[in-house]
Amino acid sequence: MSELLVGYARVSTDEQDLTAQRDALQALGIEASRIYVDHGLTGSNTNRPGLREALAACREGDTLIVTKLDRLARSVRDAHQIADDLAARGVKLSIGGSVHDPADPIGKLLFNVLAMVAEFEGDLIRARTREGMRVAKAKGRLRGKKPKLSPRQEAHLVQLHANGEHTMSEIAELFSVGRSTVYRALERSRQKQESRPAADHNRQDKTTS
Repeated sequence: MSELLVGYARVSTDEQDLTAQRDALQALGIEASRIYVDHGLTGSNTNRPGLREALAACREGDTLIVTKLDRLARSVRDAHQIADDLAARGVKLSIGGSVHDPADPIGKLLFNVLAMVAEFEGDLIRARTREGMRVAKAKGRLRGKKPKLSPRQEAHLVQLHANGEHTMSEIAELFSVGRSTVYRALERSRQKQESRPAADHNRQDKTTS
């Protein structure tokens, strides 16, 4: 069986574009169909569907490729967990075209430095975000985010998913949103459905009393 190249790309917000990462991965020889992505999810979020798919697609002898280590993980711990899992399965990890060899002392040192830098940058961004929110709140300018979908669009999205004729990616493309927005809309719908029986039961109790 020939060795395969599997790519992974990620952006933290729905507004960011994956084109640059996709182009860089394809320039490294990865087929477009073997590039897995997460849109609107941070590197500290371990529940990433695209990453799970990318890791599951790798077999012994294959290579998982990311453009930068911070696309894969935002902490030293997570980076090591992923790298150790890949190494145990006989899967190589390539960062921007350079293959990480856990048995090479210099390569291991470089990997640790990159992981520490990624974690530091993540912490710095979060600290700046919190400070910016505090300043905006103090000035009375902090408002909630405008929903990406109207109630009617969200109801249509939920119905399309229930019909089972479209994948998550297709639904996201139809509504011009990230898959994370689709997941959140479906989760809100599920929570409404779960709370509805309790509300109906309470109304029945009132009418019979």
